[in-house]
Amino acid sequence: MTETFQQIINGDKPVLVDFYATWCGPCKTMSPIVESIGKEMQGQIRVLKIDVDKNQAVASAFQIQAVPTFLIFKKGKVVWKKAGGSDKMTLMQQIRSLL
Repeated sequence: MTETFQQIINGDKPVLVDFYATWCGPCKTMSPIVESIGKEMQGQIRVLKIDVDKNQAVASAFQIQAVPTFLIFKKGKVVWKKAGGSDKMTLMQQIRSLL
């Protein structure tokens, strides 16, 4: 059974959501960073990548106006939002502060 976006963000673990687009250069740069955070923090957080072109309803629900945009959800609530690229260390520190 496939989990829905709502089920995932309402879960027990914090969720880092990467809103991206396939045509976006900075998104391509962030992709390996996001994947490595997902691997390093496996079991502590969940990581989702959402293509804004394929999921426009979700993107507009969270007022995503630029890509990449990162959101961290805790029990269904947005606890952190950042538009634009970031380095791995900054993202990791932000996630750890919310665990």
